[in-house]
Amino acid sequence: MPELEKIIEKKLIEQLIYGESQWTYREDLKTEDDLWKNFKYILEQNNKDRLNGEALSDAEFEQVKNQLQFSSFYKAGEWLVGENGKVMVHVQRDTERLHLVVMNHEHIAGGSSVYEVINQYSALKSDDEESIAERDRRFDVTLMINGLPMIHIELKNRQHSYMDAFWQIKKYISEGKFTGIFSAVQMFVVSNGVDTKYFAAAGDTELNPKFMSGWVDTENNPVSDYIDFAKSVLRIPQAHEMIARYTVLDEDAKRLILLRPYQIHAIESIREASRTGKSGYVWHTTGSGKTLTSYKATRNLLMDIPAIDKAIFLIDRKDLDAQTTMAFQAYANNDLVDVDETDNVNDLKKKLKSSDRQVIVTTIQKMQILISKRLQEGTTEYSKIKNLKIAFVVDECHRAVTPKTKRKLEKFFGRSLWYGFTGTPRFAENPYPQMGDLARTTEELYGKRLHKYTIQNAIHDNAVLGFQVEHNGAKNLEDETNASVYDNETHMLKVLDIILNKSFYKLGFQNGKGKTYEGLLTTSSIQLAQKYYELLCKVKSGETSLVIDEKIKQVLPDFPKFAITYSVTENEEGSHVNQEKMQKSLNDYNEMFGTKYELSQIQGYNGNLNKRLARKDAKFKRRNEQLDLVIVVDRLLTGFDAPCMSTIFIDRQPMGPHDLIQAFSRTNRIFDKNKTYGQIVTFQAPKLFKESVDNAVKLYSAGSTEKALVAEWEEIEPAFRKALAALKVSAETPEKVTPMSIKEKKVFVKMFQTFDHLFAQLKSFTQYEDSMLDDYGITEEEYDKYAGVYKNALEEIKLAEAEDDSDKEHQEDDTVDLDYELMAYSSTKIDYEYIINLIQNIVTPSEEAEVITPEERQKQIEEVKQYVEEMQKDNPKVAEIMLQLINEIAQDENKYKGQSILNIVENMKLDCINKVISDFCVTWYASKDDVMYAALHYRNGEIPNESVIKATIDYQSYKDVHEKALPKFRYYTQCMAELRKTLDEEIKPLLTIAG
Repeated sequence: MPELEKIIEKKLIEQLIYGESQWTYREDLKTEDDLWKNFKYILEQNNKDRLNGEALSDAEFEQVKNQLQFSSFYKAGEWLVGENGKVMVHVQRDTERLHLVVMNHEHIAGGSSVYEVINQYSALKSDDEESIAERDRRFDVTLMINGLPMIHIELKNRQHSYMDAFWQIKKYISEGKFTGIFSAVQMFVVSNGVDTKYFAAAGDTELNPKFMSGWVDTENNPVSDYIDFAKSVLRIPQAHEMIARYTVLDEDAKRLILLRPYQIHAIESIREASRTGKSGYVWHTTGSGKTLTSYKATRNLLMDIPAIDKAIFLIDRKDLDAQTTMAFQAYANNDLVDVDETDNVNDLKKKLKSSDRQVIVTTIQKMQILISKRLQEGTTEYSKIKNLKIAFVVDECHRAVTPKTKRKLEKFFGRSLWYGFTGTPRFAENPYPQMGDLARTTEELYGKRLHKYTIQNAIHDNAVLGFQVEHNGAKNLEDETNASVYDNETHMLKVLDIILNKSFYKLGFQNGKGKTYEGLLTTSSIQLAQKYYELLCKVKSGETSLVIDEKIKQVLPDFPKFAITYSVTENEEGSHVNQEKMQKSLNDYNEMFGTKYELSQIQGYNGNLNKRLARKDAKFKRRNEQLDLVIVVDRLLTGFDAPCMSTIFIDRQPMGPHDLIQAFSRTNRIFDKNKTYGQIVTFQAPKLFKESVDNAVKLYSAGSTEKALVAEWEEIEPAFRKALAALKVSAETPEKVTPMSIKEKKVFVKMFQTFDHLFAQLKSFTQYEDSMLDDYGITEEEYDKYAGVYKNALEEIKLAEAEDDSDKEHQEDDTVDLDYELMAYSSTKIDYEYIINLIQNIVTPSEEAEVITPEERQKQIEEVKQYVEEMQKDNPKVAEIMLQLINEIAQDENKYKGQSILNIVENMKLDCINKVISDFCVTWYASKDDVMYAALHYRNGEIPNESVIKATIDYQSYKDVHEKALPKFRYYTQCMAELRKTLDEEIKPLLTIAG
């Protein structure tokens, strides 16, 4: 029999307080009042000297409490960085200002640190909240450092999925339970005993299941059992380090990031190597957060190794206009260590001479000029700089520093350590060109590999997605490299037809307006890129034979919104910029987005385009601010991170293995539930390309393409036909599902999940056309009906499993994936949470957002209204509530400032439900509690507690009031018919959209 949650909770606490885990169990702390008293006691104990032995008065402690009411988890994270490692609060005592230390990150596992664990904390509903949505909640287990809740754990037993715990946390956040002292939480853990995940604290609408991470050991083996997870991650010092060392504040996205296990293992392997004076390199597959790992590694080198004078993050000049320095600045803005980007060589010299211990971000080119031209041998500054103990961290080390340059720098900095980061190392199979006795592989250049994390590992851990590759070039060519086949308008229009008309699913049109993805089109030269740009302009203004499909226009009437970009430093052949054409494309961009870029401001333009493509700032979540396609040569093909980019269209010859994987990896970042893989479409040399891709993937995923490349059309299409046939055997029509037994429903659910997965894959190929469904013998309408009965069947299976006490472990073959999310479900309906987010950003823009004019605010309100009007077609009830809310916000911009819009809308919906149910009960003399239960559990036209409602109806009171009262039997029948009608028409629309 599965363990009860209570027992799982007890065992977890026993592990946390056992031996060296170092947590102390505080059974006595159950309420917010208890926690504040405990926090006050610890604060006073740790600051006796600063307080002159005098306890804090109530008024003084109120000052402290006010400083700890954080408006977001991110704000708490900013505060927790501290001042020189000390996290402080400040109290005014008479004329004196007292600076009290709450936490000292140098005292990990000792010193002033107090580690306590509490359980069954009672999060009470707020006094001013009358809504039925608000309930008292009990939290499972919370870990506190110096009296502040830092890590919160929600547990389920094995009959439930860990996802149930995730949704529970999301609900608690939207209900405002993580306020007061609990607003400091930085990390959540969810587990059902056998599956355990962790994720960074975030607002209710920002919590994304895709960002959950499991734990793996140093060899990338999963650690999923909750007790093993507690031993690896939740013991001290590991848990404190997670908060103090391995949490990153992303300033751009205003969110907390918790490093994934492989990132932590890599940083620790660098720490170990540096302690023994060894260099080395880290191979982490592209797309797995390398810049973030290298940033933390660089910063931690300075903090951990006192012998190091400077940590220098080296990048190639070409990457300066990509994201690396921007990302570094975004991570470092709140850090203890200064991160300085050098403006020029003199600036670099000054920073090296200064005695500050800081992280310096600079280019290889500046470093070369400094040592070869700007330092004079024999001078004191020459000796000082030459003798520095420097740790160099090199991003994209497979190409950033050539073997020749590295030798020069090493010769000058005789006491240097070198750590390279790459997703695509140089091996014996793809070495650097032979140059005398210079190193030819990454290992020869940097030393031993310190940590490895391949594409295979990353896909297995859901840290990145796999790739779907389509080769659409002309078949059966004698010479696939013949440029004249491709450099003509006929070929280019074919390419554009596939991008514009055959990429509905690739570009996420099924997600609806504002939630679509974007693509890159890469060509071999700037002239060709500019030709494509001109041709796209003609297509958009209707001057070519190519017409954009109506189906596309229905979702995005302004599609495609496109731009062009290339590195300003590209001086190779084929990179000659036609200035006039470039200015025209800048003018188009300015007109589209209200910017003002000239040719002289190309760096500014590129930076703006990067941010727009990355869509991390709230501003770029709005359709008005989005791009669909960017034409590039080589720019953005390495080191650029835009999770909402799904596809790269390649109209050029195959590149080398490392360049191919780098380019592919722009597309496979985790984003939302509908983005299931990075997609690649090639338009030249199909045979050569297939060979190149297979070789590149084998090289960078330890010898196999199995996990990294998903099956091609030739495999998926017959598998889809087979899955459809199996589905029809399990349920010939959707109507056959409802009367089935639970056992039969399980078979149907498994068949439908397989079919749905393959249907989604099929749709994502450019060969797919909706008209093919006739041949297959299924319609979209029939799929929707199957999806409807599937959802009901899944709910019934969940209920049956919750009631079934038999041991699950002996029924493996009977299990159903309860967390599976439908993938082929084409919902171009406006997304509920997307609108909520847009409203939230109007009500509470981030503090660093540009101040917007009343006109701009009005524009934002109008845009949201358009979405709500579109929603009105599908769900007028919810649309009406949202319009009411938007009108209130339009009249008073401060009305809901700082509040959770999701919670407000959910409460407005529940108030509507409350009113409808109350009116029904008054009319029919029914019990409100019973009818409310029916409303919240109504499925498939079935009222679950019909007999209970009939038993508690007060027929006598009805009869006393009505002269022409219905007979009892007819009264019950009519009451139930009316209840069904009310539930279908009034209640169901208010409940179905919330998921």
